[in-house]
Amino acid sequence: MEHSVVDIKGLRKSFGSHLVLKDIDFSVSPSQVVVIIGPSGSGKSTLLRCLNGLETAEGGTVVVGGHTVVEGGRMMPEAMLDALRAEVGMVFQSFNLFPHLNVLDNITLAPTCLRGVPRKAAQEQGLRLLRKVGLEHKAKEYPGTLSGGQKQRVAIARALAMEPKVMLFDEPTSALDPELVGEVLQVMQDLASDGMTMLIVTHEMGFAREVADVVVVMDHGSIVESGPPSEIFTSPREARTRSFLQTMLAREVGHAG
Repeated sequence: MEHSVVDIKGLRKSFGSHLVLKDIDFSVSPSQVVVIIGPSGSGKSTLLRCLNGLETAEGGTVVVGGHTVVEGGRMMPEAMLDALRAEVGMVFQSFNLFPHLNVLDNITLAPTCLRGVPRKAAQEQGLRLLRKVGLEHKAKEYPGTLSGGQKQRVAIARALAMEPKVMLFDEPTSALDPELVGEVLQVMQDLASDGMTMLIVTHEMGFAREVADVVVVMDHGSIVESGPPSEIFTSPREARTRSFLQTMLAREVGHAG
């Protein structure tokens, strides 16, 4: 049996006295696309941040790409986090590009500095990735000249440059103007078709329905239910899921109007 790329058991996380994640259990298989949905404040982003050591968990076990990030509530040593993050690509709401570097240099920086990839090879790979996200013609431009959608596509290419085992997306379209959302979702859809293992937190319900292998519904720090999109979107078992989906559907109809 193939090992999971991500395996989470009994994960707990608090901020002060507020329990943000309550005994989270699930796993992600190679090439699987798992989309996490739920109301704001339900712990979705915190869960992603626990997977690459950006947040310190207090309980449970987390294994990502063969790296034990948390075991029995103990975090892996700080010195080992770089090796983990080299294999776990993360794309945030904000693009976090270096404004003083051009697009290609933003992409080649980590492979050359952290992996020791020769500059020429890193540039060739960077141009391949820019072609993949439809931005090869922007290689020499600076982030300040790009639209939000273009910046996010560069951020995706930059994460892919480290050849990660899994990609984490934390609401990658939430900071974008509505007309730019589609270009970023298309790149993510192409990655899914290529077999990239992905965990995606999003409020884009149509995208979740189309791309996810598994939809995980969170509320108040717990997993309410999970299953294939056909099940979650057409016949959810839980009242909390039905309520959330009705709210999102009304919002999408409102935007369309």
